[in-house]
Amino acid sequence: MLKKMWFQSVALLLLPLLALSVQAQEFEEGKHYTKLSQVVRTQDPGRVEVVEVFGYWCPHCSDFERYLGPWKQQQPESVDFKHLPAVFSPKQAEFAKAYYISVTLGLEHETHPALFSLIHQQRSWINNKEQLAKFFADFGVSDADFNKAYGSFSLSSKFNLGKRKAAEYQIKGVPSMVVNGKYLVTAGTAGSHKKVLEVVDYLVAQEQAKLK
Repeated sequence: MLKKMWFQSVALLLLPLLALSVQAQEFEEGKHYTKLSQVVRTQDPGRVEVVEVFGYWCPHCSDFERYLGPWKQQQPESVDFKHLPAVFSPKQAEFAKAYYISVTLGLEHETHPALFSLIHQQRSWINNKEQLAKFFADFGVSDADFNKAYGSFSLSSKFNLGKRKAAEYQIKGVPSMVVNGKYLVTAGTAGSHKKVLEVVDYLVAQEQAKLK
C-alpha cells in the first residue's frame, strides 16, 4: 500500500514536467509560430505584450472573438494585451479610425462587439465619416465630441503608428497575434483559431520566465 502511494505521489510530481515537455514538442518555431526577423519594441518592458491585429470587416476576426473574449478576461496583470486594427486598403480605414475613436472616448468595451455585430450580423457597412458619426451617435456621442476626436492629431498619430506597427509585424492577414514583439501566430500556423491562443499561452509563459 505504501509503495503504491509513493508511486502515485511521484507521478503527480512528474505530471507538470511531462506537460511542459509535451507542450515544448508540440509548438515549434517555424511550424506553429513564426519568429519575426527583427524584434519590435514593446511599450512596457516589464510586462509581456500580446497584440491582436484584426479588422472589423474580417469574418475570421469576428469568429475569433468567441475565443479571444474569454481569454482576455483570464490574463494576469503581467500580460499587456492590445488590439491593433489592420488597414490593407483605403476602404478599411474608417474601421480603424472607429477603434481609435472608441478608445479615446472610453467606449471600446461597448463599441468593439457592436461593430462586429453591425458588419457580420446586421450586414451593414461604414464607408465614410458621416456613417461613422451615426454609429457613435447611437452610443450617446455628440457631433461635437465625435468631430473633435475624428479630426484630432491623436487619431492621426495612432492611425499612422498602427500601420507602421502592422508592417513591422509583417502582417499579411488577420486575425494575427504578436507576442512580445517577437513571435507571430496565426490560425494558418497554429492550426485553428482555438489553437492560436494555446500557442500564444506557450509563448507568453516563455517570455514571462525571462522576466523573473
